[in-house]
Amino acid sequence: MAQGAGAHSRMYRGVDTEQRRAERRERLLEAALDEFTTRGYHKTKIADLCARAGVSTRNFYEKFASKEALLLELHAHINTIAMKRMLPVLDSLADADALTRITTLVNAFVEAVTSDPRYPRLNYVEAPGISQSMERQHQEWFKRYVDFITAECERAAAAGLAPPRDYRLTAIALVGAVTQLVRAWQTDEPAVPVEAVAVEIRELFVAAITRPA
Repeated sequence: MAQGAGAHSRMYRGVDTEQRRAERRERLLEAALDEFTTRGYHKTKIADLCARAGVSTRNFYEKFASKEALLLELHAHINTIAMKRMLPVLDSLADADALTRITTLVNAFVEAVTSDPRYPRLNYVEAPGISQSMERQHQEWFKRYVDFITAECERAAAAGLAPPRDYRLTAIALVGAVTQLVRAWQTDEPAVPVEAVAVEIRELFVAAITRPA
């Protein structure tokens, strides 16, 4: 009987404990993404998130130490989606010329961050300035993108498609420009077409990378 009781404690309506926990976590993340980007981070209370996700406050604190911790996870998740969309592209473009690689990577990034309008809203409107922890995480991701672009710029220079020079400042400027363009896509009225944003970013990259040293 003890074994049966233990099995019952691990299963509820055919779903084991770990699966239920994972489902609650996903519901909280989805609720937060929606509430933070419609109501706003500061106006959203933990009780609001729990009600929307259909979980208890106790369940919330089993998963996240605070509302800020939930925001940090969402911010990292969205950036991870973009990076994971780009990395396979690199493998498929191993033999392509450097400028083709760059423009294709730009397309992959724009498609990833605009696949859900809530993504740029959270990352570029709601998250900035929330806290020191958020700013540190933002800067960590900013550096990753800068390093990523710098490497592609250097590849273009090595192939003779761009002048040899230090591309780090160029990469910093490009990451900043991309951030603002995607932010504008999310906030401007009337909405800017996604393809127009992608074209602007592609042309900006090519112009910045190939300009004379």
